[in-house]
Amino acid sequence: MAAESAAQRNLRESQILARKIDLLLDVVQTSEGKPFEFHDIQSALAEKGIKLSRTRWHHMKSGDATVRQPAEVITGLAEFFQINPSYLLEADGEVPERIQSELELLAAMRRAKVREFATRTLSEVDSQTLDAIAALLDDSTKY
Repeated sequence: MAAESAAQRNLRESQILARKIDLLLDVVQTSEGKPFEFHDIQSALAEKGIKLSRTRWHHMKSGDATVRQPAEVITGLAEFFQINPSYLLEADGEVPERIQSELELLAAMRRAKVREFATRTLSEVDSQTLDAIAALLDDSTKY
């Protein structure tokens, strides 16, 4: 297997950063329970003296490797989302505990919705079958 070139590594790291930013935007919300918008992030970074243009934001979110992202911007994002900067700065940065907890909560809520739907839809099915379906849904967390 050939060694990864600098361009390939840069592309891979840019794509990983984009996925991490998307994850943060999906999980972390405003105090009103709404997703953060670009303007919210841009304003918060500007207060720290960090400029984030809409173009740079687009490059970051799309995983565009042609534009190198300054560490100060990435560190500013980490501070904004209240996470350890290493999560964004390192390709193998560990998912912050707070984000992992939110993901687990979202997964549990989705399973509960599926379980409720199955119970309503399959109301004529015997309780043993419903219990088996519920057990399968609970086991899905292992995968």
